[in-house]
Amino acid sequence: MGATTPLAREYFPAAQRWAYLNHAGICPLPQPAVNAMHRRATEVSLDGEFTYAAHSAEIERVRTSAARLMGVPSTDIAFVKNTTTGLGMIANGLDWSAGDRVVVPDLEFPSTLYPWLALADRGVLVDRVRPEGPGGKLTVEAFIDRINDGPPPKLVVTSWVQFGRGWRVDLAALGRACDEAGALLCADVIQGLGVLPAELERWGVDFAMADGHKWLLGPEGSGVLYVRGARLDLLRPLEPGWNSVAHREDWDNLELVFDDTARRLEGGMPNVTGIAALGASIDLLLAAGIPAIWSHVDRLCDLACSGLSALGATVLSDRSTEGRSGIISVQVDGPPIPLLAKQLQSEGIAVSARAGGLRISPHGYNTDEDIDRLVDTVAKLTRG
Repeated sequence: MGATTPLAREYFPAAQRWAYLNHAGICPLPQPAVNAMHRRATEVSLDGEFTYAAHSAEIERVRTSAARLMGVPSTDIAFVKNTTTGLGMIANGLDWSAGDRVVVPDLEFPSTLYPWLALADRGVLVDRVRPEGPGGKLTVEAFIDRINDGPPPKLVVTSWVQFGRGWRVDLAALGRACDEAGALLCADVIQGLGVLPAELERWGVDFAMADGHKWLLGPEGSGVLYVRGARLDLLRPLEPGWNSVAHREDWDNLELVFDDTARRLEGGMPNVTGIAALGASIDLLLAAGIPAIWSHVDRLCDLACSGLSALGATVLSDRSTEGRSGIISVQVDGPPIPLLAKQLQSEGIAVSARAGGLRISPHGYNTDEDIDRLVDTVAKLTRG
């Protein structure tokens, strides 16, 4: 079975118990990530401080791998504890003036909206872009209309893939629009990175962030932040510490000389164990190839849409070529969607209820049999 999937199924112990179709929520850790965490923790338990040199080298290796996944230089990557932290570093690190505008979609994940609303006491205005149509499709034209509806915005913020119904924003086209308007572009990429091919630097994204616990198949509390090198000096480091400076580990040198890479944003001791696990998961993704993973996931999503539609379900997600993602959302007649999600969980099928629909999000180790099991069980639960 593993040979038919881009990611070896035997690496995922959860697959023995679940049809796990909830990678837009919290992923199950693959065994190599578990092994990496255990190995790092064991080394520290045995040798304490004397493991740090080797662990520092591992951190830099993972930084390079993460940069490759994102399509950016490794010098533009900082490790953060989660997506919210990365967004906060941008929101609170930029220099704001009263009347500055931020353009952000409506129906966003709360953490992608709250940092900008929290700037109201500094006179920052937040203008929301309304998704179009019943499925919540968000076009670049809708962004452009909002960008042009007032003075040029300082910043445009968006999720690459919306968490509830999975509509995907064309970041390359939006990057061009932001460049023409003189606006910076910040993308929350947590629902796309690890399943969709990314070329963030080429697309003109200035800031991007993602926690590891979804499509990256990593642990909670370990994520990545991308800051385009040319934008680094626009950000005030919020938590300067020994790890922020060019002369780190020169403990007697008290000059505040920031590192000339995104590492200046990391501050203090990194989450070594979490980064090691994240690195092991990124290694799996890179070895399989993101294009192969995306092709497989896209096909599974089509299979789920077809099977559930045959039961009378309505697909809420944008499944156009340019708008589709690894998330599909459907409405199903029968029990209320939150109850149906719990009933499916009791049957060993992991999905979730979001944005009025049943949200399904397979990954590269899922199989056709997982989708068939979902469809058959939905049929049983909705037809009595």
